[in-house]
Amino acid sequence: LQGGIDLTLKANVSGLAEDEKEQAIESAKEVIERRVNSLGVAEPIVQTSKVGEEYRIIVQLPGIEDIDEAKKLVGQTAKLEFREFIDENIEPGIPPTLENTKSTGVDGTDLKKASADFQSAGRTQTQGGPVVNFELKGDSAEKFKELTGRLIGKPLVVFLDETAISAPTVQSEISNQGVITGLTADEAKRLAVQLNAGALPVESIEIIQERTIGATLGQQSVNQSLLAGGIGLIIVGAFMIAYYGFWGLLASLSLIIYSLIVFALFKSIPVTLTLAGIAGFILSVGMAVDANILIFERMKEELREGRTRVQAVEIGFSRAWSSIRDSNVSSLITSGILFWFGTGSVKGFALALAIGIIVSMLTAIVVTRNFLRFIYRE
Repeated sequence: LQGGIDLTLKANVSGLAEDEKEQAIESAKEVIERRVNSLGVAEPIVQTSKVGEEYRIIVQLPGIEDIDEAKKLVGQTAKLEFREFIDENIEPGIPPTLENTKSTGVDGTDLKKASADFQSAGRTQTQGGPVVNFELKGDSAEKFKELTGRLIGKPLVVFLDETAISAPTVQSEISNQGVITGLTADEAKRLAVQLNAGALPVESIEIIQERTIGATLGQQSVNQSLLAGGIGLIIVGAFMIAYYGFWGLLASLSLIIYSLIVFALFKSIPVTLTLAGIAGFILSVGMAVDANILIFERMKEELREGRTRVQAVEIGFSRAWSSIRDSNVSSLITSGILFWFGTGSVKGFALALAIGIIVSMLTAIVVTRNFLRFIYRE
C-alpha cells in the first residue's frame, strides 16, 4: 500500500569459480534481506536475475524515502578488517592505507554481534561520540586478545571495504569485546546492521538503476482498505451491542482503544501495512472480541446464580482469565515459531499478530474490566 525505492544491483563475481557464482548470489540476496528486514515488517522484495553473463539483484523497499541511505545499506559489501602498520615506528598522524598496513588475521567474520551506541566522554576519552560495540566469537576472542596485547600503545586500524574508518590507539588488552569509533550516528547504525547481517559474499556491488516508485495500489486502494477496516469494526461492534446490550457497548469502546494502541505501535516500530500485516491485525481483532465474549458469558452465569453485578464482574473475569490466557499463549507460541523460522511476509504476519494478541489481552482484561467496575461500583 506504500510507495518506495526500487534498486537494481549488479554483482561482481568474476573472481569466483563458475559453480560458486549462483551460490554467492543467493547468499548475497539473503544478506540483503536480513539487512533491510531484520524484524520482518518492512516487506521488501529481493530477487535475483541473470542477464547474459551479468548477475543482478533487484531490491524493492516500500515506505523508504531516503534513497541515499538505502543505497549505502544495500550496496555496501561491508567487509570489515583490522590491520596494523607495517612499520611499527611510523610517525603519528600518517594516514593508514592498504599499502602501509598489513592484515592482522581478524576481520568481520570473527564478530559475534554488533550494536550502535553513543559513548560518553570519560577519563580515558577526550570526547564522546557514536560508536559500534562489537563482541567476538569464542576462538576469535583469544586471537584478538593476543593481537591487542601486542599492540598496546600502537594504533589498530579498522578498514571497511578497503577504506580506513578509524585508527584508535590500543590502551589495554582486549579479549571478547571492543569498540569501533570515528563514525557519524548514521554510519554507526548502518555498520551495526551490516555486521550483524553479514558481509556480501561477492567482490563488489554496483547500483546500475535506481528509482522512486509510487504506491503499489494507489491512494484509492488505501482509502478502500481503511474503509473496509472501519466497516469491519462497526459490524463487530454492532453485533456485540445487539447481543450483549450495554456490555457490548463497553466492549466496542474497548475495541476502539485496542485499535488505537495497535496502530500506535505499528507506527512507532514501524510496521509497513501490506497484506500480511493487515491479515495479522484483522485476525487479532477477532481474538480481542473473543476474550470479551468469554468474560460476558461467565458474568451471565454468575448473575443467574444470584450474584450481584459487582460480584459477577469480579468472579466472571477471574474465571474467564484462565481460558483467555491459555488460548492467547498458544497463539503467541505459534506466532513465535512463525517469526523464528519464517522469512519476509511470514515474519511480518507473525509480528503483527503477536502485537495484536498482547494488546487484546490488555484491553480485554484491563480496559473492559475497569469500565464495568466504574459502572457497577458499590
